[in-house]
Amino acid sequence: MMVKDDQETREYAGLLQRDATGFFLQCDDGERYRLELLRTPIDEVEKRVVVTGRATGSALLEADGVRLA
Repeated sequence: MMVKDDQETREYAGLLQRDATGFFLQCDDGERYRLELLRTPIDEVEKRVVVTGRATGSALLEADGVRLA
């Protein structure tokens, strides 16, 4: 996990995956976050990505953006 200047917004690296309920990020450090997304990242599914956003709960990540790693 890489921290940006803003204390709340962080970058989370891992594998973007999808299941019946939506998208989640399987992070490199073993953490798993359900993603709240403004857009559907179809092209990035099953690929390594970096998600910029804020953890709003123990397993929920409010994503501002998704990019390929």
